Amino acid sequence: MRVEKLSTEIDIKSYLRTLGVDSGGVNILASKAKVHLISIKDMHVGAANILKQDALSIGADLAVPRGTVIAKEKQVDCLLIASTKELEILSQKELAQPFGLKELAYKLKDLLKIQKPKHTEIMGVINANDDSFFSGSRFKNSDVVSVIEKMIEEGAKMIDIGAVSSRPNAPVVSKEDELLRIEPILELIKEQSLYEKVLFSIDSYEPQVIAKAMDAGFSIVNDITGLENDEVCNIAAQNAAEVVIMHMQGSPQNMQDNPSYSDIIGELSTFFEERMQKAEKFGINNIILDIGIGFGKTLEHNITLLKNLEHFLIYKKRLLVGASRKSMIDKIFPAEIEDRLAGTLALHLEAARNGASILRVHDVYEHAQALKVQERLLDF
Repeated sequence: MRVEKLSTEIDIKSYLRTLGVDSGGVNILASKAKVHLISIKDMHVGAANILKQDALSIGADLAVPRGTVIAKEKQVDCLLIASTKELEILSQKELAQPFGLKELAYKLKDLLKIQKPKHTEIMGVINANDDSFFSGSRFKNSDVVSVIEKMIEEGAKMIDIGAVSSRPNAPVVSKEDELLRIEPILELIKEQSLYEKVLFSIDSYEPQVIAKAMDAGFSIVNDITGLENDEVCNIAAQNAAEVVIMHMQGSPQNMQDNPSYSDIIGELSTFFEERMQKAEKFGINNIILDIGIGFGKTLEHNITLLKNLEHFLIYKKRLLVGASRKSMIDKIFPAEIEDRLAGTLALHLEAARNGASILRVHDVYEHAQALKVQERLLDF
């Protein structure tokens, strides 16, 4: 007899089939193989005690603060530790319980429906300005067509083009200057019908610029203000554009001035819910969510969001992550912007593993290769 410890990230259903497990048993066993960690905040202490006993009775558990059993505090924060199968049981069992546990049961049912994407697409980056933080993404108008074609050849499914830097402390640019920078590129894309080869995204929150891009064949609006401007909403809706709602605390001019959150995942959730409701009121149905790495966030905030990215899949929207060559890499391993490709790949592979459908990148070929290898490993 030989005993081997296997990775918890293998394709468990495939492995069970290889063992010859009965088809009906594959799903049952697979549901027992995955463990979920679910944070529950501000829970009624009575609910916590009931859920603790219910969880223990089926092999799961609920981590609670000291003193919960004697109701020391009226509301408590807890951590539910359960397999998929145990969550299925609890989501039924708690429907009959008091203290808000019925509401929790429905939320557990929603969590069980979360599906990570099997494939991650690449969004290449082109900057039509001279002050973007990474010089490698800046191109002259005459070079843009060849750059676009190269990105497509390397594996980009989308290309994001902007003319205003959003790096920390970037200067404010007028809409006139933004148009002056980007119009020649828009004209080239329109004249050569490049939008038939790849999806184009406009990185702007200026209505006039977005309208020009839509006219040039762009189909995605990448708005770092998260649809703050109603006029942007109107233009996106009129053009049936897909919209990226990004979270940013503050503005590029002040976002890194001591950013703070009491509950970053909860605060981003509230932001996304409010902005999605706004988008839907304007008739915008195709929405992508972007957690906004580096936009009003410390290193710890960024890592927390990347590690817990799967939480945002509950909204059933595609998730975009853009950490390409950003300063969080320098904070972990000091390096100039030009030397941050390895760190970028590490962050983006983690994002893809945790649920990102789209990666916004400066280095298309390297990401295409890394993602292909990772997908093969996860399929094994």
